[in-house]
Amino acid sequence: MSAVLETVEVATGAVPTASVLWLHGLGADGHDFEPIVPALDLDTHVRFVFPHAPVRQVTLNRGMAMRAWYDILALNRMTGEDAAGIRASEAAVMALIERECARGIAADRIILAGFSQGGAIALHTGVRCPKSLGGIMVLSAYLPLRDRLQAERSAANLTTPVFMAHGSDDEVLPEALGRESMGVLRSHGYRVEWHSYPMAHMVCAQEVQDISRWLKARLAADA
Repeated sequence: MSAVLETVEVATGAVPTASVLWLHGLGADGHDFEPIVPALDLDTHVRFVFPHAPVRQVTLNRGMAMRAWYDILALNRMTGEDAAGIRASEAAVMALIERECARGIAADRIILAGFSQGGAIALHTGVRCPKSLGGIMVLSAYLPLRDRLQAERSAANLTTPVFMAHGSDDEVLPEALGRESMGVLRSHGYRVEWHSYPMAHMVCAQEVQDISRWLKARLAADA
């Protein structure tokens, strides 16, 4: 995996004062959530960065090569996790965070977000990031390597707001996985805002409205 991933970028203003790093799901790419930016109706100048995950073979999908943040070894995501792949993606996302800081964005004006497998990496990386972030947004995902949370979490993001959302009819990543992860986070003192929607493994209109509200609160005013 290269130090800095290839990305798609969309800005809501000429001089961004905040960044949202948004990771796509398994088999998609950085263009997947590009169309959501106008629907969020943000009134701040934000740079959306949508990275492309590396192409790798995915065991659960009969070894087919596709964009993935890590390998999936079994239907039960908590069994036999690809720790090496997860940590490689963590390092790649950390490099993107550092790049945004080098571009003049304060760490507390950076939101780390993701959907499905991308959401898992966003959460995994966010709680370990040594810089205090503006927020962590986790859509239809869960906390990987959760048995390492206590030992590896960073004090910098113990109070960082976490937005978690899941579909009650999700058959790809059952809502129970998300709720279980939410419970683990709350037991460790994290501030988690939880939302459940009557949908499958997707994003719905009400969810987009809730994301918009949450982002506006996190990025209330341009610096």
